[in-house]
Amino acid sequence: MKNKASLTVIFVTIFIDLMGFGILIPLLPTFASKELGISDFGIGIIVAAFSLMQFIFNPFLGNLSDSIGRKPIIAITLLLTSISYIIFSFANSFGVLILSRMLAGIGGSNIGVAQAYIADITQPEERLKGMSIIGIAFGLGFVFGPLIGALISVYGYSVAGLISATFSFTAFLFALIILPESNIRTGKKNKLEIKLFDINNIKKVIRTSKVNLLIFIFFIIIFSIANLYGTFALIGYKLYHFTDRQNGILFGTMGIIGAAVQGGLMKLIKDKISERKLLLIGLAFMIAGLAGIPYGINFLGVIIIVIILSIGTGILQPLLLSLISKFTNQNEQGIVLGINQSFSALARVLGPLWGGFSFNYLGYKAPFLTGAIFTFFILVIVIFYMKEFE
Repeated sequence: MKNKASLTVIFVTIFIDLMGFGILIPLLPTFASKELGISDFGIGIIVAAFSLMQFIFNPFLGNLSDSIGRKPIIAITLLLTSISYIIFSFANSFGVLILSRMLAGIGGSNIGVAQAYIADITQPEERLKGMSIIGIAFGLGFVFGPLIGALISVYGYSVAGLISATFSFTAFLFALIILPESNIRTGKKNKLEIKLFDINNIKKVIRTSKVNLLIFIFFIIIFSIANLYGTFALIGYKLYHFTDRQNGILFGTMGIIGAAVQGGLMKLIKDKISERKLLLIGLAFMIAGLAGIPYGINFLGVIIIVIILSIGTGILQPLLLSLISKFTNQNEQGIVLGINQSFSALARVLGPLWGGFSFNYLGYKAPFLTGAIFTFFILVIVIFYMKEFE
């Protein structure tokens, strides 16, 4: 009962924070383009700055949480996120905007800690269900956040930033007052080594063959998705001539489908279909969705393609996280999941950079088609090198 209550609290905490995050995601590229006159590649740099901070801080915060506990890290990072949104509200230049996103990236480095929190309070056989909690929170955050953003976009971008800050500050208070500690026992309390990027820990993780393959797969999947972070709203704005409200609805649709897949469909099929087959199904949907985005024709067509893509990502992300946790020692969950989040953050750095560069210099189709090609490469790996997951 206690663990179930803790899962509920961590779910609500992440959900509230992700609503604030979701408000800005569809608005940020058009704000940078329309209001500040930043180029498509510059927008990619701004989006990448957020993930660069996650790449640097994820392993550090994961390791730190193994030593001092998950709760204080989660609470402090939520407060930083709230401050970053306030800075966004007053951004009037490239420099101020990128500063706000860098601070938000440090705050957003708590996802690996939240995953470790869930690993602490769930048994291995319940791990997929537990990890899906984060996916559902992301999904619902991306339902309500973009939809709220779509509704308030008429009041200006600064209002959207302040409302995002309010949501994240509410999540901070919720974590500080209500979230219980996970009662980890890792035996690392006596000495804490402060390192932002621990090469020795990374070497230790990648020596585990199954874990390093899964982290590599997760990296490529996130890179392919991250091509969309800055470019999806831009292709809507520049090619399809969608409004901020329509872009918000599209992102909200992603959230609805993602939450439905992770909260409903995965529960129904996880015991009936092998993990390898689930990977193949998710990859096939993701390839079709990515490749189809430049050919959506109109708003309805793009929504259908978004649904296909969201089914794929809704299957893949919790499944891969569950597999990584499954093949990791219990007393290394924070380190391994933090490193995985760090590599996925690196993918979120490289993805928007490539997306913005290719959109600007190679054409609007390039980010989406290259993402589909990389995902196809992973499909081949799963077919030929992951037969033991049947």
